[in-house]
Amino acid sequence: MSETVARERSGHTAATDGQYLYVWGGYVSVAEHEVFLPNDELWLYDLETGLWERHGMCGSIPPSMSGTCGCIVNGHLYIFGGCCDDGQTNEHYSVNLHDGTFTWRKVSHRSGSPPSPRDKLSCWVHKGRMIYFGGYGHKLLSEIKDPKSFTVDEASWAEDIFWGWNNETHEFDPDRSSWTEPQTSGRSPAPRAAHASATIGSKGYVCGGRIKETRTSDVFCLDLNSWTWSEIWCRVFLSVSSSAAPSGRSWHTLTSVSDSSLFMFGGLSVDCRPLSEGWIFNLETKGWTRMEHQYKDKPRLWHSACQGRDSDVIVFGGSHDYILLVDKGHCNDALVFQTQPYPLIRLCEDFIASRARMFRFQILCLPPKLRRAVQKRTTFFRTNRKTRNIFRTLE
Repeated sequence: MSETVARERSGHTAATDGQYLYVWGGYVSVAEHEVFLPNDELWLYDLETGLWERHGMCGSIPPSMSGTCGCIVNGHLYIFGGCCDDGQTNEHYSVNLHDGTFTWRKVSHRSGSPPSPRDKLSCWVHKGRMIYFGGYGHKLLSEIKDPKSFTVDEASWAEDIFWGWNNETHEFDPDRSSWTEPQTSGRSPAPRAAHASATIGSKGYVCGGRIKETRTSDVFCLDLNSWTWSEIWCRVFLSVSSSAAPSGRSWHTLTSVSDSSLFMFGGLSVDCRPLSEGWIFNLETKGWTRMEHQYKDKPRLWHSACQGRDSDVIVFGGSHDYILLVDKGHCNDALVFQTQPYPLIRLCEDFIASRARMFRFQILCLPPKLRRAVQKRTTFFRTNRKTRNIFRTLE
């Protein structure tokens, strides 16, 4: 390990397997220039200790990129798309997270056609397959078959190449190495990019994003068995300190935190303000509730968010400034959001760990498995003083 904390970044890829948060790619600003982060390193954040590890990578290394879409399937991290020095790409790569070599492999396909080059897309994982949705990219004029699925960006075109937003759905089966484009039905979302998505069971959810020159906060659901789209008409449940529904936004995140709820955080507002709001969407009541949290002074956009232990959400990186105007506010802190009540064992572990000095002799007498768990949490509280202080105020 050459460093103890992953470098600040935005537009990176992050995914978790329940033990580690894996972070790759993205970019940062250096002397007012956008610089991609190294493509031959993978950062691991231990969800229990809060410590970082850096691992070098080898193999068919992808180009350095931002806006790539990543997910974990069967112990492999897959990335697709993204934007590099040569523009958007539609290449597919994977790395085995468990064999200890961290070797990149370029994923080939035996049948079907991959999506057109794009970035700022999203994906769902269902039955071991990856389903990619939306994004911003380019196509030849001859490839634009349906204007309802590809909205041309009037400000960006060159000869017969057009850039724009799409609402296409593409599925990749890693066992068969095959691409398919399912025929969907129902009311589909408008073409968009920089939106947020999450999966619960056999349903994929999309929220907000940029649609041409505006940003939205609409919510759509795709049944991943029947390929049927439906729009969810939302209600708002106001908390004491809230008086409005979620505003339109892009570059935000959506994370499943239970079988019936989603957590949305941050983003860039319609009037280009970085946001620090947290919202819970209840799928049963179809209602939004604004969530109180301790990070109101930490707005984020183009960050990552993944589910951690006990429905925690781990937000990493992103920017606290409007990156298209300032682009100097990249971050590298990990924000931990508690979205559900903790189980009793977690409360006990955290209580003891946050007061390790007081209980140092009792900790040594704990059963081995429990002792190791408490020691890991002790490390977390030692390296996250703000979290420790907040925990103590909750007594």
